Amino acid sequence: SSRPTSPMPPSLIRPSSISSRPVEVGPGPESARYLPLPQRAAAALDAAVAALYLKQRTNRASDGQPMQGAHWCAELEGDSILSSEYLLMKVILSQESDPAEVPRLRRIANHLRLTQRRIEPGRGGWGQYPGSPPDVAACVKAYFALKLFGDHPDAPHMKAARDLILSLGGADRCNTFSTFYLACLGQVSWDACPAIPPEIVLLPRWFPFHMDKVAAWTRTMILPLALCSALRPVRQLPQELGIDELFVDKQCKARLNKPWNRQNQFSWGNFFLLCDRALKFAEKHKLSPFRPKALRAAEQWILRRIDPRSTEGLGAIFPPMVYVQIALKALGYDRSEPAIRQAERDLDAFMIDEPSPDPVLDHIRLQPCFSPVWDTGIALYALTEAGLTAASDERIARTCDWLLDRQVTMTGDWLGNLRPQDRSLRLGKDAAAWAFEYRNDWYPDIDDTAMVAKALWRAGDRPGQTKNRDAARLAVRWILAMQNDDGGWAAFDRTKDRPWMEAIPFADHNAMQDPSCADITGRTIESLITCGVPATDPAIARALRYLVSHQQPEGCWWGRWGCNYLYGTWQAMGGLDAAGAVATGRRSHPAATKAIDWLRAVQNADGGFGESANSYLDRSLMGRGPSTASQTAWALTTLLYVLPPTDPAVERAVLWLCDHQLADDKRPFAPSRPLNPDARDPGTHDLAPLDFVYDLAGGWNEHFFTGTGFPRMFYLRYNLYRHYFPVMALARYVRNAGNTTGAPWPQREPIG
Repeated sequence: SSRPTSPMPPSLIRPSSISSRPVEVGPGPESARYLPLPQRAAAALDAAVAALYLKQRTNRASDGQPMQGAHWCAELEGDSILSSEYLLMKVILSQESDPAEVPRLRRIANHLRLTQRRIEPGRGGWGQYPGSPPDVAACVKAYFALKLFGDHPDAPHMKAARDLILSLGGADRCNTFSTFYLACLGQVSWDACPAIPPEIVLLPRWFPFHMDKVAAWTRTMILPLALCSALRPVRQLPQELGIDELFVDKQCKARLNKPWNRQNQFSWGNFFLLCDRALKFAEKHKLSPFRPKALRAAEQWILRRIDPRSTEGLGAIFPPMVYVQIALKALGYDRSEPAIRQAERDLDAFMIDEPSPDPVLDHIRLQPCFSPVWDTGIALYALTEAGLTAASDERIARTCDWLLDRQVTMTGDWLGNLRPQDRSLRLGKDAAAWAFEYRNDWYPDIDDTAMVAKALWRAGDRPGQTKNRDAARLAVRWILAMQNDDGGWAAFDRTKDRPWMEAIPFADHNAMQDPSCADITGRTIESLITCGVPATDPAIARALRYLVSHQQPEGCWWGRWGCNYLYGTWQAMGGLDAAGAVATGRRSHPAATKAIDWLRAVQNADGGFGESANSYLDRSLMGRGPSTASQTAWALTTLLYVLPPTDPAVERAVLWLCDHQLADDKRPFAPSRPLNPDARDPGTHDLAPLDFVYDLAGGWNEHFFTGTGFPRMFYLRYNLYRHYFPVMALARYVRNAGNTTGAPWPQREPIG
C-alpha cells in the first residue's frame, strides 16, 4: 500500500500553512444583508466552498512524507481527561522525570490549568464539554496530575478544585476507568477496581459474554485493563503527592464503590457484584488455573492489533493506546522494545503544539484520535451537494483518489459476527469498507463506509473511469452483510442489543455494547439507495421499520453519535427521504409530519437551532440550546426534506447561517466578526477560553461540542462540523430555491 505509516498530526489552520488566496465573502457585510435570500445564500455558499477548499490538506510536511492526496482532517477536540490521563500514564511508567519528556509534560499540564473553569457551572473544576455540569472523575484526575507536576495543593486554583470535588462526593465517586489510574499509583487498592479477568479472551463464542459480543472500542479497552487487573502494577508515591484529601469515605479506597440494589435483589447489577466478589476471592486464593494461558493469549491478541502494518495504535483511539503502554510494562516489556516505542509514537502523534509568548496560553493538548476519513467523506459529499463532481473538478477527483487509497483490505474482528453465508466476504475483492482514522484496519465501521460510499457515488468518475462507483458498489455488499436482525445498523459490528451487559461493574463508560442506532441506520439507508439499492429491497424495508419504531413520542429521534435529538432526527429523516417515505403523493408520512412539527417547536427565536449535550442527561432539554452552525445546518437540511424553500422556518434558518458566516478570519481566544454585525454568538463571548482554533472567513464559529463519543461520558468538538454541514445545507437550499442568482451551479445527478 502507498498509504503513510503514521498519521499527520493536524495543526492549527493558519494562512501561512494553507494559502494566501483571499476568500471573498459575498458582496460585503453590509450590502449582502439586503440581497434577496436565495442570492445571499448563494453568495454565502460560494465563500464557504472556497474556504473549505483552503482547509484541505495536500501533503504530509510534518513527517517528510510525499504528497498523499487531497483530504480533510481537522482537530478533534475532547475534554481535559486526555491531558490528565496522559500525565498520569507518564507517572505510572516512571517517565515523568525523563529530560526529553519534561518540557512537553509541563506544557500539557498547562493545558489543564488553561481549561479549568473560572466561571459557572462548576467553578474550579473541569467538565465534559462547554456548558456541562462538572465531572468528578475529570476533576480528580486533573487535580492529581497537577499536584504530581508541581502545583501546591494550597494554591487558589487547586483549593477551588478540591472544594468542588468534595462537594461532588469526592474521589469516592470516580468511575471505574478512572479508578484504574488511582490503583496504579497506589491511591486505592486494586480491590476498589472491578475485576476484569484476562480469561475472557479464552471464552467460547457460545458463552453469554464473549469478546465479539462487546463493542469494538470496549474490546480494545478492557483487554489491556484485564492484564493490569491480573498483574496489579503499583507505583508507590510519597504520601505528600497522594490525594487522600479528595476522599470523603476512606473505606472506599479498599472496596468497589458500587452499591447493592436493595430494592431489586435479583437485578443484573447485584448478580455482577457477586461475580466480582467471586473473581476477587479466586484471585486472592490463586484459584485461576488458566491464568498463565489467558495472559499469553491476551498479550498475543494485543500484539496482533498494534502491528503498525494494520493500525496506528490499539483501536487507533486514545484510551486503549494509554492502557496498552501500562499493560505491556506490567508484562515486563522494556521501553526500548519495538512494541513500546511504536505505542509511544502512535499516542504522541495526537499532540497539538500551541506555542505562545504568553506563558498562560503556551500549551500542548491531545486529541482522542484522528478523523480524516470521516472529515473527507462529509466534505466531499457537501461539495457534491454544491454541484461539483470528479468529472468537472480535479480537486474532487483527487479527493476520491485519496479515499480509495484508504480502503481497508484485511479481515478484522467484524467477520466473526456475520451470518455464516456472509463470512466468505473479503474486503478489497468482493466488498469495500473504510475506517474513521488514517489506518485502523482491524475496525472499519458502517458509518464511515456509508458516508464514503454515497460521497464517491455522488462525485462520480473522471471520463472513461468507473473506479469510484465500483468501490461504492462493493461497499454496498459489506454494509448489507452488517445489517442487524432488528433491521438497523450499529457502528462496528453486526450485533444484538444485550442490555444486561451495561450492568457489568466495568461498564460505566455507558457503551459496553454497540447496538443498532437510528442515526447510523438513517445514513445507511440513504447511502444504499444512493448507490443503487432499490427502495423496495427487503433490507431497506426492515431498516425503515426500525426507524419508525424508534421515533420518540415528541417526533424526534435520539442521536447516538451527535448531540443529540437534532442529529438523530436529521439522520433518520435522511433515510426516510431517500427511501421515498417522507411524502406519498400530497400527504407526508406521519413520522415525517411529527418530526417537522417537533423541529418547528424547537427552533430558536433567532432562527437557528442548537442543543446541548445536557439533553443526554435530561430529556426535557431535547432540541434546546444556543444556536450553532452545525446543528442549524442539520435542522435546515431536515426541513428541506419536506418543506418548500419559502417556508418561514426554512428561511429563518438560512438567514441565521448567512448572518453568522465569518466576515474575517478568526484567531484563537478572539471574538468572531460575523457578516451581520448585529448577530451575537453566545459561544464567542461566554466560552472563548476553550477556543483554540484559528478559523477562516467564509466559515462559521462554534464553541459548543456537537459530537458524541460515549453518551453521558465523553463528547467531541469536530472542528469541521461548523463548516461542511452548513455548505451541505446551503447548497440544498440554493438548489431548491431555483438558484435565482444565475450562478453556474450544476444540478445534482439523479440519485440511484
